[in-house]
Amino acid sequence: MSDAAQRSARYPMLRRRRRRRFKMPALLAGNRGRLLAICLLCLIVVTGAIALSQRSPRPDARRSIKGALTTLEAGNYSAARNNAQAAITAAPTLGIAHAVLARAYLELGDGLAAEAELTRAVDAGLSVDRLHQLQAHARLLQGDPDGAIDAAAKALPRYAGYAARIRARALAAQGDGVQAQAVLGALLDRAPNDAAGWTDLGRIRLTAGNIGGASDAAARAAQLAPREPAALTLQGEVVRSRYGLVAALPWFEAALASDAYYHPALIEYAATLGEAGRNADMLAATRRALQARPGSAQALYLQAVLAARAGRTELSRALLLRTGGAVAGLPGTLLVSGSLDYAEGKSEQAVASWRQMVDAQPLNVTARRLLGAALLRSGDAQGALDLLRPIGLRADADSYSLTLIARAFEAVGDRVLAAQFLDRAAAGPAASATIFATDDAVGALMAGADAAAGDPTYVLGVIRGQVAAGDNAGAIARARSLAVAGPGAPAAQLALGDTLAAAGRYAEAADVYARAADLSFDEPTMLRLVDALGRAGRARDASASLAVYLSQNPQSLAGQRLLGHWQVASGDWNRAIETLEGVRRRVGNRDGGVLTDLALAYAGSDDGEIAVRYGRAAYYLSPMNPAAADAYGVALAAQGHIDGARQLLVKATRLAPANATIAAHLRQLG
Repeated sequence: MSDAAQRSARYPMLRRRRRRRFKMPALLAGNRGRLLAICLLCLIVVTGAIALSQRSPRPDARRSIKGALTTLEAGNYSAARNNAQAAITAAPTLGIAHAVLARAYLELGDGLAAEAELTRAVDAGLSVDRLHQLQAHARLLQGDPDGAIDAAAKALPRYAGYAARIRARALAAQGDGVQAQAVLGALLDRAPNDAAGWTDLGRIRLTAGNIGGASDAAARAAQLAPREPAALTLQGEVVRSRYGLVAALPWFEAALASDAYYHPALIEYAATLGEAGRNADMLAATRRALQARPGSAQALYLQAVLAARAGRTELSRALLLRTGGAVAGLPGTLLVSGSLDYAEGKSEQAVASWRQMVDAQPLNVTARRLLGAALLRSGDAQGALDLLRPIGLRADADSYSLTLIARAFEAVGDRVLAAQFLDRAAAGPAASATIFATDDAVGALMAGADAAAGDPTYVLGVIRGQVAAGDNAGAIARARSLAVAGPGAPAAQLALGDTLAAAGRYAEAADVYARAADLSFDEPTMLRLVDALGRAGRARDASASLAVYLSQNPQSLAGQRLLGHWQVASGDWNRAIETLEGVRRRVGNRDGGVLTDLALAYAGSDDGEIAVRYGRAAYYLSPMNPAAADAYGVALAAQGHIDGARQLLVKATRLAPANATIAAHLRQLG
């Protein structure tokens, strides 16, 4: 074989081949083909141009800074943060970009991130003299009011307004609300259109309990800055206090329209939705809050509350643990964590949580009742007695508290007192609610008030002491002075109303309670107002007040229970059944008052079988309660059991000889 043949055999790819000549496809041949090719080339060029135009442009630092400042001015702080971050990406050493980012972080409440950006701004060459007021704000957000005051004092005159606001907020954080309001008052005298100043003043007044003053400041702030999330959120909180949950929702929604991820508005919005019974919307808001601020303790707490309501105790506890203890001392957290422990049989842990609640809120009857139950279950019967004694001394003590006290006396071996309290529990409350009494002497209370001049809390203690001692005239005079001194404080108005009610002056008390309700229409105020109006013979006004309250707080158990009772009293049987069955599904079958009203409602609607079932349950819970005996008797009569009905109605009239309604039922039986 020749060398050429061998090479060809070994390397076939080296063989020479005839080159094919390229032939233009028939479609592209000729003039028509050339035209089509030109069109195809134009299409490629146009497509490329479109792709280039749609490609994200290279970040421009100054354009991004301008966008950040614009969105800051518009109240969209999340967008301002993103724009400032884009500016830093384009120009990492541009000091002003770091300063603008710090400002956005401050408005979003992140003091640590803001201080880091301020340090970078100085390192990039920005004068520190331009940043003292921002440094003060960052230190305040990190819990350093002293450092905030020191930094604010160094601010240049052109930033005096900002520095004054931070100083006022720092003073308030130190507990000097009076001086804080004085600083803001001086600022607003010089700059009456400073919306941020009005917002800070409103927030400080709200924290101090001056709802009227907070309302004025919040309204002015919202008027001056209608797109400012902080002002709108404050207005929502004030409206929620004054008018109710439903009325507050549009204000929080307006704040979120400016910045959809403004964390304070999301938290208040979620909490309000939850109280209004809109749990799915509440969950969505908390998820957005966690997107805005990953790991938000407030959002996790609200989710834990939702999980507890749904009976998912493990999930609720896991969510509370994820807060890292950031909300551990709040009353709501203590209530939830204690409830979870109690449900799981961990009585000692429940005692620890609920004791903190009682220490923080010694006049909270519900907290005392919960702690007493936990102490009793844990074996500390004497501790339960010491805690529940103030409740047991009251004529309006509820049956559950009285039963707990009876069980505690049994545990310590005093069966005589145990029997007495069981009898009281069976009979139910002997009087309407009154002021929570105090064991302290009036003289000691007055000395404490004199030593803490200017603190109305001590004055309230003196008023309670005077009522407990029977000095209604002195209590009314002192409460009236307190109400005049603090016309915007609902607590002062309630104190005056309570003293008037204690003296039996219900018509005057109703007018004072109405003033308190205009400042804060919460559940305790509503109950006082409705009761006083009813006792003053103004049933129509009482009904209207309850209707307004329920329109704003549709999930209120106390309101729904009261509405059902009134519907029974007015003979509106079907609506009463609908209302009261809704309450029963939520509270269970251990509420004697609800069962009593249900028995009367079903008897009135000619459904005697169900009426007897509810009447029997109510009677077994409180056999010495005249209302329960009366309802059971009426139910038996509706079912045709006349003899049994007569026995129960006779018993009811003997237990409550002055009750005209019960007497009328016995007469109707014949």
